[in-house]
Amino acid sequence: MVWPVPDLEETPDPEIRRESDAERRRRRAQFLRELHEAKALRDRVQPRRARAARMRQAMRMRTFRW
Repeated sequence: MVWPVPDLEETPDPEIRRESDAERRRRRAQFLRELHEAKALRDRVQPRRARAARMRQAMRMRTFRW
């Protein structure tokens, strides 16, 4: 589903544009906080999978060439 987005470039009032940018950043920050919380919860309830993921990441870092 695509949400209708008003044309902010055509809006004569620059305050509306700044408000929407601030609102977008606030919503993005909230989303990232919730995403981090969900990942932390998944790691707590699936410790074996989380450990395997850490091991894979460590192996990737060891084999990475600078």
